[in-house]
Amino acid sequence: MVDSLKRHTEGGPNLVAIGGGNGLSTMLRGLKNHTKNITAIVTVADDGGGSGKLRKDLGMPPPGDIRNCMQALANVEPVMEQLLEYRFSDGCLAGQSFGNLLLAALNGFSASFDQAVARMSEVLAITGRVLPVTNADVQLEAIFENGSRVLGESKIFQFKKEQNCRINQVRLIPEHPKALPETLRAIEEADMILLGPGSLYTSVIPNLLVDGVVDCMMRSDALKVYVCNIMTQDGETEDYTISDHIKALFQHAGEGLFDLCLANSALVQPQLLEKYKRENAHPILADRDAISALNVRLVERPLASDATDFARHESGRLADAIMEIYTQNANTKVF
Repeated sequence: MVDSLKRHTEGGPNLVAIGGGNGLSTMLRGLKNHTKNITAIVTVADDGGGSGKLRKDLGMPPPGDIRNCMQALANVEPVMEQLLEYRFSDGCLAGQSFGNLLLAALNGFSASFDQAVARMSEVLAITGRVLPVTNADVQLEAIFENGSRVLGESKIFQFKKEQNCRINQVRLIPEHPKALPETLRAIEEADMILLGPGSLYTSVIPNLLVDGVVDCMMRSDALKVYVCNIMTQDGETEDYTISDHIKALFQHAGEGLFDLCLANSALVQPQLLEKYKRENAHPILADRDAISALNVRLVERPLASDATDFARHESGRLADAIMEIYTQNANTKVF
């Protein structure tokens, strides 16, 4: 049984997943059961929480999203998994995770951040690869429909609530940072490119603002899929429909960036709906005619987890849906 699974995953398609946050790591946990040929390309624009503190204190890129992706792809004993997730509760390390500190230590004696990530990937024996989209020190700026702007990913939520209008655009400061050569090579060699799931303006779009990423995607013959979130996000995408998400992606990267949008069709549990309603968040509406007008094909599958704490994707269901899309659309061997 183990040998059969190993042969299956080693023969799997070459997948590139672009994003950040919990959504990307959730998807990776499921995908690693289908193929070992996975490259996660992760944003480095975060400046809040423990990652932001390490970034400020040590002058390193934020480790949190990258560490989450490595944990999702890791092949380690349960004790090591617990160790990576452990957060200090007291003293000067309060709020920091051991996994972030491990990556910070590796960064301290590595020539570059991406080399530190590669070394930690070896320690964790991960399936596939995790790459920062760039080694550059970048900040995220949001510009709102009323013309106001705020610098810093961690400040966008509160600032948007105060402005009470939509985000019009985000950009990186400095603009057009260089992508890692390995990042662009991974996109060029992909059989399938996945955008999201994750926060639209702070996890997904920042990757598209790095020099070369969109050009490589546009040139690629790979099947390109946007994996849409289940819920709108308070302080970022209130009242957005699926087509609004797609329009924002096309606005920042160009029309035709992807062929297909994968969305959840399962009902969200009533108790969760009430919880999210208090946060001004709702299931994202599938406005099918508007999506079709953007020349994007919508695929809907029941992807929501049965968990009662958050409305999130279930990693196995999401991965199964992605592989179904791949086998039905790619002109290649069925895996």
